[in-house]
Parts: sequence; structure tokens; C-alpha cells
Amino acid sequence: MAKLTIVANIVAKADKIDLVRSELMKLIDVTRTEEGCLQYDLHQDNENPAHFMFYENWASRELWQVHMGNQHLKDYLAATDGAVDSFIVNEMSIIG
Repeated sequence: MAKLTIVANIVAKADKIDLVRSELMKLIDVTRTEEGCLQYDLHQDNENPAHFMFYENWASRELWQVHMGNQHLKDYLAATDGAVDSFIVNEMSIIG
């Protein structure tokens, strides 16, 4: 199994920044305890507070897929429905 890096960019609607931030923060502790989670760090852009980014490392794509199906992510999606302008996930592999 090859390690997988995830870069997830989330841009909140201007009037929903605090809601999205709060809901994203709820994901951190529970995700860090999941099998295969090597790193799960949330960042907020210094110039654009509506832009959040998760930098994640997983032991395998399969374990990341399990994470993506977990209830806490479903809860996040329900809580932020209509509050996010964009959500882009990049699956990355280290090459050097």
C-alpha cells in the first residue's frame, strides 16, 4: 500500500466563514484517531479567511476512502450545506 497525500481546499461563502471553520475544527480530533491517518492538519489562508486547506497523509488510499465514508464527514456536509463556494480535493503521491 502506497502512502497518499490529500490536499483539500474549501472556500466558504463570505457570510459563513465562522460556521465552516467551526465545523471543520470538529473533524480534526476524531479523524486523527482513525486507522491509517498519519497527518491531518487544517490551515486558514492569511489573506483570505474564507479559504481553508486540509493537508493530510494517509497510510493508503483504501484507508482514506474509509475515512471519506465516516459519519463525521456526513455530519460536516449536512451542517455546511449551502455554506461552501468550492471544495476541491487533490490526491497526491510523493515523487521526490
